[in-house]
Parts: sequence; C-alpha cells; structure tokens
Amino acid sequence: MTSPITSLASTPLEATLPGAAAWTGHDTRLILAALAGIAVIVLLITKLRAHPFLALAIGSGTLGLVAGMAPQKLIDSFSAGLGSTVAGVGVLIALGAMLGKLLADSGGADEIVDGILRRTGDRALPWAMTLIAVLIGLPMFFEIGLVLLIPVILLVARRSSRPLLLIAVPALAGLSVLHGLVPPHPGPLVAIDTLKADLGLTLGLGLLVAIPTVIVAGPLFARFAARWVEPAPPERLEREQTPGPGDGERGRPSFGVTVATILLPVVLMLGRAVAEIVLPKGDAVRTALEVLGTPLIALLIAVIVAMFTLGRPAGLGRGGVSSTIADSLPPIAGILLIVGAGGGFKQTLVDSGVGKVIGEAAQGANVPVLVLGWLIAVGIRLATGSATVATISAAGIAAPLAAGLSPAHVALLVLAIGAGSLFFSHVNDAGFWLVKEYLGMSVGQTIRTWSIMETIISVVAFCCVLLLGLVV
Repeated sequence: MTSPITSLASTPLEATLPGAAAWTGHDTRLILAALAGIAVIVLLITKLRAHPFLALAIGSGTLGLVAGMAPQKLIDSFSAGLGSTVAGVGVLIALGAMLGKLLADSGGADEIVDGILRRTGDRALPWAMTLIAVLIGLPMFFEIGLVLLIPVILLVARRSSRPLLLIAVPALAGLSVLHGLVPPHPGPLVAIDTLKADLGLTLGLGLLVAIPTVIVAGPLFARFAARWVEPAPPERLEREQTPGPGDGERGRPSFGVTVATILLPVVLMLGRAVAEIVLPKGDAVRTALEVLGTPLIALLIAVIVAMFTLGRPAGLGRGGVSSTIADSLPPIAGILLIVGAGGGFKQTLVDSGVGKVIGEAAQGANVPVLVLGWLIAVGIRLATGSATVATISAAGIAAPLAAGLSPAHVALLVLAIGAGSLFFSHVNDAGFWLVKEYLGMSVGQTIRTWSIMETIISVVAFCCVLLLGLVV
C-alpha cells in the first residue's frame, strides 16, 4: 500500500519537467530578470519607504527590461494585467468594504460584541473574543477590525481582571487568519484570480484550515503569551461605551439579524460549491445556486440586504446609508492600486516568459508545489512586511505551476500562499506597529507575542493545507 508521504509526492503537487540543468542562456537571463524585479520591489518598500503600488510598477518595469521585452510590449502587459485584476477583484473588494462599513456604522459590530459577551462567562472570554473577531473579520479588513476591537479588548480585560493578552491574542488571531486565508479579503481574492482557483471551493477549504489555526494561535497560544508579557496600554484607548451611529435613540440591528447578514455571502458561495459537487449539470437548483453563489452576485446581494437589515434598525435612512457606502470607498483606494499593480507584475512575469521558466525550474527541482508557494510567500513577506504584496507576488510566480493541478489542489495552493504571507510579522510591517502602539508594548514584547502568533498561524495553516492535500 502506498504511504501518505509517497502519495503526496506522486500527486500533482509535484512536477517532473526539466529543471535548471536544461536551462539556456536566455532562461538564465529570465531568472535574473525575475530576481532583479523582486529585489527592486523589496528595496523600494523597505529602504526607500515607497508605496507598494509604485514599488510593484517599477519592479515590473525592471523585470521586463532585464528580460528583454520591448518597452511598448512591457507597458501593454502591465496595463492589461492591472486592468483585468481590478476588473475581476476590485469590485469584490469594494463590495466587501461597503458591507464592513454598514456593519460598523449601524452598530451591528457592537451588537455582535455585546451579544456574545452577554452569553459568556469569564473563563470562556478568550474563546468569545475569538468568535467576535471571526464574525467581524469576515467582511472587514484587518486594520479596520483592529481599530474597532481594540477598545473592546481593553474594556473586557479591565472589567474581567484577566490578563490583557489573554483577551487580545485570540481577537488578533481571528482577524489575521481571515485576512490571510479567506475571501473577500484582498490577498486571497487576488491569488484566486491569478491562479484561476474556484472561489467557493477555496472559501470552504479556507474555513476548514482557519478553524484549527485560530484555535491554536488564539486561545491556546494566549495562555503562554499572557505569562510572557504584561503590557501597559494607553489609557486614552479605553472606554466604557462609545456610542456609534446605530446606538442610543436610533437603536441598532439585532444580534441574529446581524450575524445572518454577515454570513449571507459566505453561505451563498459555499452553496454554489456544494451544488457543483452534488448536483448534475443543467439541474435547475444547481443553475440558480451557481448564479447566486457567483462572488459578485453574492456580495452584491449581501450589501443590498444589509442596507435594510442593518441600516433601517439603526435609523440611518436613505441618506445615512448612502453616506455610509460612499465613506467606505476612499480608504480602499490604496488597496485597489496595490492589487492592480500586483496584477500587472503577474502579467509581466507571464508575457516575458519568466513565469514559464520559473515553473519548469521549480518542477524540475522536485519540490512540492504547495511547499514552493508557501516558501516564496514567506520570503517576500519577511522582506517587504506586506502580506498582500507577498500573496500577490507569490501567486504570480506560482501561476505556471497551477496549470496541471486539480481544482482542489489549486485552492490549496492559494491557501498555502496565504499562510506564507502571514509568517513572522516584524518591524517592516505596519500591522506590527499598530499592535505595538495599541497594546502599549515594547518592540521586544511585540516580537514575543504578535510576531510569534503570526508565525504560529503561518505554520499551523500550512500544516493543515498539507494534510488536506493528502486527502482531496
């Protein structure tokens, strides 16, 4: 009988095409072009503090010129990649931002927090904070969720007299895992688009990976982190209760309605994935679920529903809802530019021929694709500090390797890259400084807690991906 390890090596996770031994002089030039492009991106972000959009654009230009692309072809490739990526992913990011803003401005986020804490005893508080972070983190970007939850974390820790990190780490872990692994967050969406993965399948497998990862890196690790570090958070961040637009006389949506609204797009996308597996083509139910579970349709439905289920109970009115949606868009402009430039970088890799050479080299080296994707993302994450840049760049490099994989393994490759993008956040990561300042820790304390937590997330998630790779 074939062992699991042997089975792993014989699946499409590993390739058999010629490797570096068969390279020509032109192939070597293309590899050097890729290294030069990545080096320029890393240098601009880490040393010159350039915006990632500019770094990716200039890095793409460097890659193309070193690879010998004609200037006009280089411009066309970058423009085509940027346009197709924004068209495929940008609208989804915008809809996710709208849903998150409606959740915050309606008071729905506060209702989730209060609803869960009302049902929780002191001993279960770390688990409750994990659940709160997961629910709020589904539609919200990491930074927004962090700003929203920090006052709650400080308040709960003070009221319960529990160590601060016993409450904070589970919430941070929940936000971080969803940011790196689960759409509609930018990194996973771009990787799905680049690798041509099935979004519903990736979402389902991502949630399977996220559950044990959050448990290990959240409530379990929090027990150790709370013993190692006792931070002194700034008092100005604590509050008894800060009324939101949906509080006070206006009221706010109920707990059940709020949770149902947040989970609606997830259910629709998972429904599509299940229908494609269990129902035959042409079946009326499958056709309906395929339409409703299309990411654009699912998120659009969720935003429309949220206007009524979240906005109306909060008394926002038409003007209030319109203002909330408008206010959700400016903060994501930078994210859309980074995502678009990442698409341009990917297309430059493909059109220059670099992608094909890298794919053949990796395949010839007999390195499992999932391991390679994770390692590439880890390297770029450590160098640039940006999980989104790491995901975008690693997905572009690994794209040629996804061509011969099954849909399930393509989805797992997305998750492996997402896991690698979270590895060891340190001083070149904006999230590192956010956590440090909000929790009042020194650099050393932040490394012993936040950085280690991020590494645990990356390693545990990657191990879960490898285990799933043995059975799907």
